This record gives sequence, C-alpha cells and structure tokens, in this order.
Amino acid sequence: MESNKESIKDLIVDVNSTEVSIALMENHRLIELNKESSQGHSYSVGDVYLGKVKKLLPSLNAAFVDIGDEKEAFVHYLDLGLYFQAFDDFVRRINLNTDYKAMYSHIKPGKILEKEGRIENVLTPGQMIIVQIVKEPISTKGSRLTAEISLAGRNIVLLPFAEKVSVSQKISSKEEKKRLETLVKSILPKNYGAIIRTAAEGKNAAVLDAELMSLIDKWESSFVKIAKSKSIQLLFTEYSKTTTILRDLLNDSFSNIYVNDEKIYDEVRKYIGLISPEQEKIVKFYKDKTPIFDHFEVTRQIKSSFGKVVPIKQGAYLVIEHTEALHVIDVNSGTRGKNKEQEQNTFDVNCYAAEEIARQLRLRDMGGIVIVDFIDMDTVEHRNALFKKMQELMETDRAKHNVLPLTKFGLMQITRQRVRPATEINTTEVCPVCNGTGKISSSVVIDEAIERKLAWYVGEKGITNLTLKVSPILGSYLSRGLFTSILGKWKKKYKCKLELVEVTDFTVLQNEFYNEKGDKLE
Repeated sequence: MESNKESIKDLIVDVNSTEVSIALMENHRLIELNKESSQGHSYSVGDVYLGKVKKLLPSLNAAFVDIGDEKEAFVHYLDLGLYFQAFDDFVRRINLNTDYKAMYSHIKPGKILEKEGRIENVLTPGQMIIVQIVKEPISTKGSRLTAEISLAGRNIVLLPFAEKVSVSQKISSKEEKKRLETLVKSILPKNYGAIIRTAAEGKNAAVLDAELMSLIDKWESSFVKIAKSKSIQLLFTEYSKTTTILRDLLNDSFSNIYVNDEKIYDEVRKYIGLISPEQEKIVKFYKDKTPIFDHFEVTRQIKSSFGKVVPIKQGAYLVIEHTEALHVIDVNSGTRGKNKEQEQNTFDVNCYAAEEIARQLRLRDMGGIVIVDFIDMDTVEHRNALFKKMQELMETDRAKHNVLPLTKFGLMQITRQRVRPATEINTTEVCPVCNGTGKISSSVVIDEAIERKLAWYVGEKGITNLTLKVSPILGSYLSRGLFTSILGKWKKKYKCKLELVEVTDFTVLQNEFYNEKGDKLE
C-alpha cells in the first residue's frame, strides 16, 4: 500500500524587498530552490526580445545578436525555425498605421528554411529579429537564442506562424488525442499552431479556450511595441518564476502553496484559476510573524544542503566541487564494515549517496557534465544495480539528462541540461562577534546596545508598537525567565508593545527593529 501512496508536495513562496524565493518541498524535504530578483530585469529563459544582428559567424553558421545584455547573445542557423521568413516579413512591414492583427493573419508563411542553408543568406548585420532565450547567460557566455517563438501554458504551447497542431505522445488514448486536436484546431486563429501538452488530457473546451486566448493576447501585446519602435527591447517575459514553476509542476499531488505576499498570492490564485480551477483552494496566504522559510524549516535545510560537504546517512558524506567545465561529486563513507560485510556496506552507502545526488542536482540546478566518484565496488551486479537506481532516481527530474554506466574505476558521468547558472549559496558566515578581525567586545553588553536603540525609537521617535527580530540564541537570552526576562523589563520600563521574533537565518548577535506596518527601522 505504501508504495502507491503519492508524496505530499508543498510550494513555499517567500517574497522580500529584493527577491522572490520559491522552495519545493516533498514530504517536508527541500527538493528545489529557485530565486527571482524583484529589482530590475534579468535575462531569463522564455523571455522574448526584439534584437539586432551584430555579427555573422559563417564558420559556425551562426550570428551574434544584441538584446541589450553586455554579453552578446548567440543564435545558430538551425535555431531560426522553419517559418523565420514570416517573422522577418512581419517585423519589416509592421508600423503604427497598420491594423496589427489583420496584417499578422494575412502574412503567408512563405518558403520553409532549408535544413542545409547558410546564415549569411538569411541574416545581415543590423537586421532586427524577434528572438527568445533558451539558455541564460552562464559565466563568460551570453544567452543562447531561438527565433522559433513559443508561448508555454499549462495545457497548451502556442506557436506563432506555425501550421501544425500536435499532441503529446504521453496521452495514450487515440480518442482523446483526436478530441483535443479537433478542439484546438477549431479555436486557433489563422497563422497559429499549437502543441497540446499531457496536462490537457480530460480538460474541457472552456479551460483550453481561456488558456489559448490568454497566450494569444500575450503574443499580440508585443505588436504595438514593435510598431512604435524597431529598437532593441524586451517584448514580453515569461510569467514570473513562481507561475512558471507552477505551470511545470502543478499536478494532483500538490497539497498546499503558501505565499507570504498578498500581491503574489493574488497572482498565483488567478493563474491557478485559469489553468486548473479546481485547485485554486490549495493556495494559502501566510500571515504569521515568523519568517515563512523558518516556519517550514526551509532555511535550516538550505544551510545543511548547499555547503561543500553534504552529510548523508550512516556517517557518509558528499564533497561537491564546481569548476568552469564540470561539477565533481566525491562519495565518502564514514564508518565502513569489514571483510564479508564491506562490499554490502559499500553498496548501501553508494545507494544513499545516489539518492542525495539526484536531489542535489535539482536543488542546485547543476547542469553540463557531472562526474560522480562512487566508492569502489568489486561485483558487477552491484555496479549495474547502482546504475539502474540512479536512472530511476533521475526520472522525476524535469531537465533533460543522461546517465552513463559506472566505469571500472567507479566513476559515473551524468549530463544534465544547463539552461541557467547553477545555484550557489554561501553557507559559511563571518564571525558575527569579531567580524573576522579576531578581536571581540564583550557579548554581555548586547542587551545594552539593543536597549539604547529601543529607547531612541520610543522616546525620540514616539514608536510604541515594535517587533524585534533576533537569532534564536539571542532570543533565548532576552526572553529567559518567566517574570524576570530582559524583554519583560523593557516592556514595563518603556511602556511599549514589543514582540520578539526569532529568525533562523540571523547570525548570533544580529538584531533588527520593525514598526507596526512591518517596515524595518534604521
């Protein structure tokens, strides 16, 4: 019975002033972590730009394209798409005096680009082209682009200037495939194609029609931008990372989505109401004073999972190193058995390590080549069993990947699609007492320093309703004693309302005051 039980998946969305952090938890264990900056725009997968061709590279049959980033983006001839001529014709002809939608529908797809064609016969320096990011800037390389634009929804992928409607191979029923294909063809306007995704199975016409219309509106909203100015610009971005993750992950096993920001909460509810109305109730607004990542123990798991050394079961651990070319993971056993038991113990440790490695690849979004140095095993059966287990563990990974069998030296090579830089979080801290100098002042006086700030806010600023955020260690010190705590004395002395909130992510002596509205006081 237990094997058929679906795992519980929770999505925790933490919104602060500089970024949105999204944690995917499976059975309360951190599986994926994504961060999206809320300050300015970064170059993200799915974003669509009007770019300018800067330089042709005939030897590579490719071109550099300026999309506004300091690193020039790259497009290969094979990524221009079959109907590039239609996109090019559209960009050249559109202007403020045209009826955009009518003009779009009357453009003929034209000749399909030859597979063996040359970039110099299609593009010229200075030419404006519509492009979409398929791989984000990584290290010294700029974005990888495609001119075959697609707009992904939960159930449908919209393809401008395409003529085909194709259905996911994972939908097994021929009748359902035919129903979906006929339905989508009947509602698609001219010069649009679509890919019907697996999630569309069983969906009614109203849901698919609403999603298709929202995708078409998004694409057509770019028309006026191009007509106004044929200069380098962002035409539209994918949905926020929150809704993008929801689109790709949302299924019946999702139990809760917790959001601590009202605006993002409304956005998520609206999005789920569009793509999967019956699941709108799983979105919950988190109002508690305790930071959301602390409440769900995400912070603690981040600290333990992103270091160079990652502990696993039975005293074993992984050592993870990142280089420019590849990632290297070394498996080390803690306590080892002897003689007859040694081979079985080694296999068990390698299996535990494989589980953690599959999780780490998703958690850090490690891409490119990953070399894993497992502990040497003598039997071929164990090596083959470990290879099969690794393949099974990687099946739930959404990124394209390939796992190769172990070599006789115990090395396993994994290739994983790299579309954005690997997530790296520094889990070490500068000593909070000496700030790295090696010299400290007495920590006993920390309560005096906090009290001086409190006296200033109450006496000089007239703020009498405050929240004090501190580390758990400092929080225990300030609230120690039921009737004699330092916190209680302050409340009586300054006749103020003072709430203590412990933040796991804070360093030992870190402390911050907030007003009634939740604004940080300087």
